[in-house]
Amino acid sequence: MLPRRPPRSGSIGFLYLPPYRVQGISIAGEQTAVQIPELDVSFDVGLCPRPILASPYIALTHAHMDHIAGLPYYFSQRAFQKMGVGTCVCHEKIAGHIQSMMGSWVELEEQHTPHKIVPISDGQSIEIKPNIHLKAIEAKHTVPALSYAIVEHRNKLKEQYKSLSQLQLRELKKSGEDITHTLQIPLVACTGDTEMGDHLFTPEFRNANIVITECTFFEDGHRGRASLGKHLHIEDLADLINVWGAEHVVVTHTSRRTPTDYIREKIDKVIGCDDAHRVHLLMDHRENRKRYENQSIDSQDCNEDA
Repeated sequence: MLPRRPPRSGSIGFLYLPPYRVQGISIAGEQTAVQIPELDVSFDVGLCPRPILASPYIALTHAHMDHIAGLPYYFSQRAFQKMGVGTCVCHEKIAGHIQSMMGSWVELEEQHTPHKIVPISDGQSIEIKPNIHLKAIEAKHTVPALSYAIVEHRNKLKEQYKSLSQLQLRELKKSGEDITHTLQIPLVACTGDTEMGDHLFTPEFRNANIVITECTFFEDGHRGRASLGKHLHIEDLADLINVWGAEHVVVTHTSRRTPTDYIREKIDKVIGCDDAHRVHLLMDHRENRKRYENQSIDSQDCNEDA
């Protein structure tokens, strides 16, 4: 009798949520790495699926193994493939430990892998693309953890100057007058692993058009387990959905223990039909493939009409 073939390695989850792609792998306890290619960032780097290498920035939510194990490989492969030095943004409390981890790899490989580690704290942000900032928001997990928001900064003319001519505006600028103010527009927010808390009700989460959220527990009797591990339960997500204005909510960190069909049923039941259509499961390959095929058909129809 022939032995069974080994199980397939994890497939990349993919969603096109215009104008962004959300792709990666997120399985609770195994690996999480979720990339937004258009914004140059990946949230976490579990086992570093190949597409993650293209992200110049890793926004590390916390240092559990299934979220950080691929970091040395990420740094190494970016250098090996001449993609530039990778940058890991992380909680200020763990930056030193990550630096020590990379130092151990120098001794093991007897070579130095170029890398950059940027500590960040609650409320701080760094610019990752022109006018695009990555903002840290303190999360609540079993270890130091961060949620993140990607925020666009747009300069707008102050109301009192809108009636002035271009010549008058130039003269004001020459005189040193600040004639603009900055609008901060949340584009994407990511919870990371976290329990329920006020940080999930900040303007960044309320107003982002895409929210990437963990939701690890769906069974009715697992509220206690969710609380113990400081994770979100489907009941928590139902409360958050009522507040978040996001057009798309991408659920990650689901467990192999819970079948996808069961998760879908719970979303429909607990969240309700009015909002369930906003919720996408990153690892629901069948449903996401159908969605993409429909998007392709719609795109072809639009091109033909044009």
